[in-house]
Amino acid sequence: MLGSMGVVFGDIGTSPLYGFQGAVTAAAHGAVGETEIFGITSLIVWALLVVVTIKYVMFIMRADNHGEGGILSLMALAQSALGHRTRVILMLGVLGAAMFYGDAIITPAISVLSAVEGLETVPSLAHAITPAVEIASALVLLIGLFMAQSRGTAKVATWFGPICLIWFVAIAGLGLLQIPTEPRILLALLPTYALMFLVHHGVIGLLVLGAVSLTITGAEALYADMGHFGAAPIRAAWLFAVFPALLLNYLGQGAFALHFLASPANHGVDLTTENWFFEMVPEALRIPMVLLGVAATIIASQAVISGAYSMSNSAMQMGLLPRLTVRRTSETEAGQIYMPTVNLLLMLGVILLVAIFKNSAALQDAYGLAVTGTMSVTTALTAVVVRKMWKWSLARTALVVAPLLTVDIAFYSANMLKLLTGGWVPLVLAAAVALVIMTWMRGSAIIAAKSRRDRIPMSDFLASLARRPRHQVPGTAVYLTSHPELTPSALLHNLKHNGVLHKVNAIVAVETTDQPRVSPDARSTVTILNESFLAVTLAFGFMETPNVPEAMARLRAPGTTFDSADTSYFLGRRTILPTHDRGIRRLQDLLFIALNRNSADPSEVFAIPPGRVVEMGVQVAV
Repeated sequence: MLGSMGVVFGDIGTSPLYGFQGAVTAAAHGAVGETEIFGITSLIVWALLVVVTIKYVMFIMRADNHGEGGILSLMALAQSALGHRTRVILMLGVLGAAMFYGDAIITPAISVLSAVEGLETVPSLAHAITPAVEIASALVLLIGLFMAQSRGTAKVATWFGPICLIWFVAIAGLGLLQIPTEPRILLALLPTYALMFLVHHGVIGLLVLGAVSLTITGAEALYADMGHFGAAPIRAAWLFAVFPALLLNYLGQGAFALHFLASPANHGVDLTTENWFFEMVPEALRIPMVLLGVAATIIASQAVISGAYSMSNSAMQMGLLPRLTVRRTSETEAGQIYMPTVNLLLMLGVILLVAIFKNSAALQDAYGLAVTGTMSVTTALTAVVVRKMWKWSLARTALVVAPLLTVDIAFYSANMLKLLTGGWVPLVLAAAVALVIMTWMRGSAIIAAKSRRDRIPMSDFLASLARRPRHQVPGTAVYLTSHPELTPSALLHNLKHNGVLHKVNAIVAVETTDQPRVSPDARSTVTILNESFLAVTLAFGFMETPNVPEAMARLRAPGTTFDSADTSYFLGRRTILPTHDRGIRRLQDLLFIALNRNSADPSEVFAIPPGRVVEMGVQVAV
């Protein structure tokens, strides 16, 4: 439970830094008075209750894929529920994953910027804290965070939970300090204030609703991180610690805002410039609170960065992305990985966002669209699981899913009003990621089809060997292939150029299942083809990193043992050539070639020692 606080709840736990402020700023397009404060506070309370507590904690977290959660895990579960892969489910999964990457880039930028901006509220530092200083400070912190990723987080991760616990205690205490000044704010617990605000405020109400979505950012992490901590600790942490702390803090900010508006000295003050979170902190505690806020936002940023690594690894195993370098940063925690390419792209994206938007208020318009888009896709995929896997009736499914999806669409639609003022950012990021995924899938399908067409069946190859035996040399040869029923091109090239075969030849196919992990007993399937050849299928879960030599060493086949010192691995190295002269297809060809050229070496992906690898080249046109 304590561990989950530092990973799962870092994002949503730091939302009070900018969530309430963003909603008041949106309301400031019209007049802001007590009615607006009550409405905003009530909307926040009920967003946390409906979206996070009811939707995620009580409903969606039940749709686990053998203990794992997250958008790609849910996509695999939905496909399993249907019994086959469909283009609609695939597109929803790709869209949700693409939106998540937008979230992963925006979260560090807005979180760290909002914490650093708290220095403006410290009277002794106010004259020295300029926008340029805030931007520079945020960039130093963010660049340092990304540069430190290669060292892993195992040593500092033990502090994440305690620091976030201190954060939640602190924000709850701040709320408790302010609520007695305006106890009327407790009326905001009634949903009528939220509903009446939306009914009577028209477009302003929709703008505020879009801003309120900032208070539920990070809700997706409750579901995505189930595999790391389990559902029970996450539910307990939310219900007994995080939710009460957030509730008290937002009520406290509402009370502080009511008290602020009631003071004659504040009449006519520009409410869009007020930092409600830090303003309600006693002046003597503001510097420590800023430092604690910076620590909490760095932890929140680390959580989404690690989430991006995990999602990229899963997407890579599912064939949605090219092979990328994956490095283990912990000898004991399988989930702690580092992906240099993903890290570099995220860092460049974050730096670009900070440089373009310059402050957290400007970034708020971009943030909400990414978050609510992912949430909408999650609800749609869960509907498939509920209907097909849980066997709920259509009426029961509609009764539960329709209201939740209506809420998601309402939030998403409200954020679409900010399309021109920043909402385009996650859409552009999502489109770029979706283009990469779809291009890679298209190119891989073309390569697979050409491979099937150009290669001869394995049965025909073995029959030809029986008619014309070849000289054999001692040792074992492993030929990796995606189509075990066809003769691997590396095998044909080896026989053509070297004229010999090894004593034992294993045709090995590596498959990724729809399950997160595969038990060692179900890892391999062996078929004896003849006295020299056998076909092996190695199954790995989409949360695992394939280790082919280790799996082969554990393989048990009659009369065959695999000695790593006596085994050579033959890999086919493809050179991809474009076939289209111009147009969109030409661009996709070039993109696929670039992705293929920069993908990780198969020996690294499958953990094969470089000294045991023999590569055979071939040219293929897409």
